[in-house]
Amino acid sequence: MEPENIDINATLIDQVFALQKEQALKMRSSTANLRIALLKKLLDWITKHQEDIRRAIYADFKKPYPEIDISEIFVVTSEIKHAINHLESWMKPKKVSTPLTMLGSSSYIHYEPKGVCLIIAPWNYPFNLALGPLVSAISAGCTAIIKPSEMTPHTSALIRRLVEETFDKALVSVFEGEIEVAQKLLTKPFDHIFFTGSPAVGKIVMKSAAEHLSSVTLELGGKSPAIVDIQADLKDAASKIAWGKFVNCGQTCIAPDYVLVHRAVQIPFLEELKNQIKKMYDPSGKGIEKSKDYARIVSTKHLKRLKHLMADAEIKGAQLFFGGYVNEEENFFEPTVLTGVTDDMTILQEEIFGPILPVKPYDDLKEALDFINSKPKPLALYIFSKDNNKIQEVFSNTSSGGAVANDCVLHFLQNELPFGGVNNSGIGKAHGHFGFLAFSNEKAVLKQRIGLTASKPLFPPYGLANKKIIQSLLKWF
Repeated sequence: MEPENIDINATLIDQVFALQKEQALKMRSSTANLRIALLKKLLDWITKHQEDIRRAIYADFKKPYPEIDISEIFVVTSEIKHAINHLESWMKPKKVSTPLTMLGSSSYIHYEPKGVCLIIAPWNYPFNLALGPLVSAISAGCTAIIKPSEMTPHTSALIRRLVEETFDKALVSVFEGEIEVAQKLLTKPFDHIFFTGSPAVGKIVMKSAAEHLSSVTLELGGKSPAIVDIQADLKDAASKIAWGKFVNCGQTCIAPDYVLVHRAVQIPFLEELKNQIKKMYDPSGKGIEKSKDYARIVSTKHLKRLKHLMADAEIKGAQLFFGGYVNEEENFFEPTVLTGVTDDMTILQEEIFGPILPVKPYDDLKEALDFINSKPKPLALYIFSKDNNKIQEVFSNTSSGGAVANDCVLHFLQNELPFGGVNNSGIGKAHGHFGFLAFSNEKAVLKQRIGLTASKPLFPPYGLANKKIIQSLLKWF
């Protein structure tokens, strides 16, 4: 029996961290072929165990299998394939031009792995958001420790099994557990930390990283708006907003958090929205609760938080346009649409992260943009309009991590685009080449000739000739 004063988790974390630190030194000279082989092992495991992945995620919050295939498995496998196809070119040193003042020298950027990395994953897309960053870490030649969410224990256990069956623990390791495990991990001097979660916890992670001057990628969230212009195709906009909002039961960091709709089209838009929700989740008219295509809220705690948001809004005058039914025993929260929302309601102040959609009218575009700009910068922004000038006006006069015209969420699946937030919604970018860069140090390398160089005439002692050269530099270069 172990003595009570010995912390087993802390001891094991220390041991694994030491192993990974040693392995990270070896990985500095790893080739593209070696990293690609590791990625292929990961891809092979996922391909062979798709049913296990589906069952684990479904067990955590009854996520429909097709949603799991699209938003969990496909996202990761496409990320792996994209990295395999491009890794060799990403790793090549990048030559840069030589200015006249550096005549005789040559320079390039060398991409070296940062080293030992920590990936803290959330519960809402527990497989995707743990394995996606791992793909980038492996591509960059890093070692990694993954802390999956304790809120999705079945998926966390599966991720641990995947890692143990695929990688040596000196390369990749998983630590399950409650918040105490994350706190212990954050005391270690990681070379990079990749965190996905709320802005509040992101601040805690950043403070811990600052103790060791560890670099961070923070994928956070915020209130991502959707604007429905007077010239929008209302049926098209309603269907895409309904899907983007209610997929995964609204538990998506880039889901439309609220809709700003032009007052002239508010009523027909709401009717289209109601029709699209029924079409997706209640085509037989038996009730959304019986739908096999609608997930559940991840926990009772989260369900209660959403109920409080609803109660606060209704007490302050919001009207229930659609939905609102809750079954606490099943963690079921019906797709819900609220109108008559005002700025003093908590639902317009905090990220909802659930299947409640407030709809607020506006009279002119400037009013909508002023409302968006009065809030912290969101992770995503959506505009629905047939008018390209209006779309460009929105993009030019707002700041967000990503922006999409006439659709929702899809930019996450575009591996050629950087994914991430700005300020309150995140720091740093992920996916594809941008994920590779997040886990890499872009080392500046300059090679100088031996003997006479362009800089030697500037060496002291500073006589008249030196001073004339320096003055010429200031004037002409």
